[in-house]
Amino acid sequence: MEENLKQAVILAVKSIYGKDAAEQQIQIQKTKKEFDGDLTLVVFPLLKLSGKKPEDTANEIGDYLVKNWANAKGFNVVKGFLNIVLKKSAISEMLLKIDADENFGITPITDKSKKIVLEFSSPNTNKPLHLGHLRNNFLGDSISRILKAGGNNVIKVNLVNDRGIHICKSMLAWKKWGHGETPETSGIKGDHLIGNYYVEFDKHYKAEIKELMASGMTEDEAKQKAPSIVEAHQMLQKWEQGDPDTVALWKTMNSWVYDGFDVTYKLMGITFDKIYHESETYLEGKQYVVDALEKGICQKDETGATYIDLTADGLDKKILLRSDGTTVYMTQDLGTAAMRHREWNFDEHIYVVGNEQDYHFKVLKLVLKKMGFAWSDAIKHFSYGMVELPEGKMKSREGTVVDADDLIAEMTETARKTSEELGKLDEMSKEQQDITVSTIAMAALKYFILKVDPKKTILFNPKESIDFNGNTGPFVLYTYARIQSIFRKLADKGIAREPLAADFDKATDVEGTLVQQIAAFPAAVNDACTMCSPAQIANYVYELSKQFNQFYHDHQIINEPDPQIREFRLLIAQNTGRVVKKCLNMLGIGVLERM
Repeated sequence: MEENLKQAVILAVKSIYGKDAAEQQIQIQKTKKEFDGDLTLVVFPLLKLSGKKPEDTANEIGDYLVKNWANAKGFNVVKGFLNIVLKKSAISEMLLKIDADENFGITPITDKSKKIVLEFSSPNTNKPLHLGHLRNNFLGDSISRILKAGGNNVIKVNLVNDRGIHICKSMLAWKKWGHGETPETSGIKGDHLIGNYYVEFDKHYKAEIKELMASGMTEDEAKQKAPSIVEAHQMLQKWEQGDPDTVALWKTMNSWVYDGFDVTYKLMGITFDKIYHESETYLEGKQYVVDALEKGICQKDETGATYIDLTADGLDKKILLRSDGTTVYMTQDLGTAAMRHREWNFDEHIYVVGNEQDYHFKVLKLVLKKMGFAWSDAIKHFSYGMVELPEGKMKSREGTVVDADDLIAEMTETARKTSEELGKLDEMSKEQQDITVSTIAMAALKYFILKVDPKKTILFNPKESIDFNGNTGPFVLYTYARIQSIFRKLADKGIAREPLAADFDKATDVEGTLVQQIAAFPAAVNDACTMCSPAQIANYVYELSKQFNQFYHDHQIINEPDPQIREFRLLIAQNTGRVVKKCLNMLGIGVLERM
């Protein structure tokens, strides 16, 4: 309907003022609740074309629409806003068009679709996934689904950081203090076991720093000369030189972590089209740095480290190879980006990474450009805020994190208790109960995280997220399940449906508002796509669910005696359910037919 109105306004401007209005000048929005009307035209962008005052322009366009646009019943003007009242029959026509459109709100992917590589997750193999990783994974997965809904060809990729000094810290700690412990002998999930040794390394390292400082060293000297960190760097050198024992230990410990990650990804419902490993990409990046050194793009400092001078670009001198020849994160990112471009020939490469890495991606893009990669402008960083607890920031080295597995288990148990108290698991089999509880828990967790503007920091509160009322995942889930129950009851009563007349004109204001909210779904998808923001979808589907529940409260559906009114309301319920399901899918949330 909004698109239809846009075209009508363009014709109005041409007819009245003899000038062509561009589509971007036609701003249509839902009329605010305090004013009479259904759709509102913002007149201000058209004043240059009309050459008249806002009120005069609005009145002239309003008169034209009532006379020439079949859907307009009347209008009123509030300053520079033209509020248009739609005919009741326009509401049913709108609903029938939505119902007939199999791909309503979704743009099919074609050969001409933009190809987008989207990287998210990117865990380190020295620790398990935690709450911060959950936001990253939920954002990345949801953004990929939203971009696909917008007609883009999206390739979901994961880069596992499986090498480097942080990995060697865990390896060294296990080698010195592990006594051969394995996931099997300890009963500890592999990624958790390795994470324990990462924390153990940090404890010993800090004790060594303290001791060296007591003997007269400065803090910086102590950090560099502490025996543990020296040994870790020596281990990294051995790994990069291909030392058989070091590589064998690395493979064994990483395999434990991968097994653990697989379990967590399955719980989260996260999959990837391809998983890359830093150990397979860093050498290519290293070669680019060596080549850039030969071309004079990079230089060596007094320690022998290779760097690129970005001070003229407002940044700094970025180390790309350490003095001992070992690589840094930036080195492997150079190799990985080039590898992906060869493989996918992407139009855009989006990295979903927290705002703590804003500087890193500015440097990455600039270094790629200076090295001569023509596609460097396709690199985009989707920067998002951190997740914090009431106690403050989480620190993996100190073990002060909320573990992803533990949080999911806690959410599942909370969902079970809440559902039992509300009687939502009554008459379900054990298998149905488990599926229901798991779906509610993940809906609560994902929705709580995704409904917040990605750029904002989240203060996480598990208890708030599980509520069956208000702006929560369980509330939206329940709305979908309530709609499915309507059609089960309809079938049980044996009530036959009949086609709705296109000129049906008995819609109430509540029904008209709800149909318009359904009709706003494509615009919500477009906004979410443009902004890469799942929050747009979450807030849209909450408003839709809230309006449906008001409609459900105010109107009879199955027991409505007028067949045409009943069919109109069934179509509203049917298409609300269809859109709610699509929205939840874009948030990575499954639906429940019963709750």
